[in-house]
Amino acid sequence: MTERPTLAVGIMSGTSLDGVDAALVQFHGPTRAGLLGFLTRPYSDAERDEIRAGLNGAPAAELARLHVRLAEWAADAVQGLLERGNVLASDLSFIAFPGQTIWHEPPLVSWQLGEPAVLAERFGVRIVSGFRARDCAAGGQGAPLVPMADVLLFGGTAPRVLLNIGGMANLTYVAHRQDEAGAFAFDTGPGVAVIDGVTRLVDPRRGYDRDGLLSAQGTPDEGLLAELLSDPYFADAPPKSTGRERFGDAYARAIASRCPGPSGVATAVELSARSIADAIVRWTPAAEVVVSGGGAHHPGLMRSLQRNLDAGRGAPVALRRFDELFFAGDAKEAVAFALLGYLAIHGQPGNLPAATGASGARILGSVTPA
Repeated sequence: MTERPTLAVGIMSGTSLDGVDAALVQFHGPTRAGLLGFLTRPYSDAERDEIRAGLNGAPAAELARLHVRLAEWAADAVQGLLERGNVLASDLSFIAFPGQTIWHEPPLVSWQLGEPAVLAERFGVRIVSGFRARDCAAGGQGAPLVPMADVLLFGGTAPRVLLNIGGMANLTYVAHRQDEAGAFAFDTGPGVAVIDGVTRLVDPRRGYDRDGLLSAQGTPDEGLLAELLSDPYFADAPPKSTGRERFGDAYARAIASRCPGPSGVATAVELSARSIADAIVRWTPAAEVVVSGGGAHHPGLMRSLQRNLDAGRGAPVALRRFDELFFAGDAKEAVAFALLGYLAIHGQPGNLPAATGASGARILGSVTPA
């Protein structure tokens, strides 16, 4: 018997703090997902500052208000997506809403803000949220969670690395599509969060290093890079995960103070590229790397990543953009959380223990009724 198509929305707000991504997805079972629409609701400077305050220890009253406001901003993204696609909320089976990570300290806790009841009330649709808590309770990192989508939807017929460069960078190694055997994943370290942070310190008019123009004016500080790359996180064996608690605004300030001007941004770019390339070379045998996330749009980062991968492997590495093989790479994580919502609704595990370190497969997420 063929399963009826399931229509859902997946939401993502990551460590890059760009905005809320919303993806309209149609499922024909857990291994067939079609992207029908995608929208980003950008954060204003004031909203981004609110989130940064939350990340940097805002008092309880401010966190409580942010908990509601994040859901309201997510609801705006969903509303815009539905209007653009001429879709009724009543046509949706569920909305997957992971919220915004505010504190990540695995395996004790990975804490997200964003009140699912706000979305349930506005759209009259059940909301799947709280995806990370069960994995942490099972001894896992609570991250990365995209690997299940990488295995079920984005693997290839030959070994492949699915690399996402958001605020943090994470990779999934998939030996063969739809087969969990041998698959694993982890956060490699900083993606664009540190680059963006140093960029804002060098030129407050810039929210990020658009087109790599600022970093192109500088030269990486090799002495500082060697010191930064000696951080034990990079040498730690997976599974592992990290966040802005380690590679955030304070880390960016330290780089900018040691290496001012565009060279500080260039140093941050090279730090991300080298740490990512080293992780791929050290821990995976794949010859193909498929890149998504905001970092895929940074020319200097991509060039450095290619150069370091080729040098590390001693041979050319096929570095491809996610868009070439599937759909817009910026939508990938929102689609992945829609899949996790689908799995939760159907009582199927959503974590990959080899990625998170959990003691076993777990159904992820809590459901807020319509």
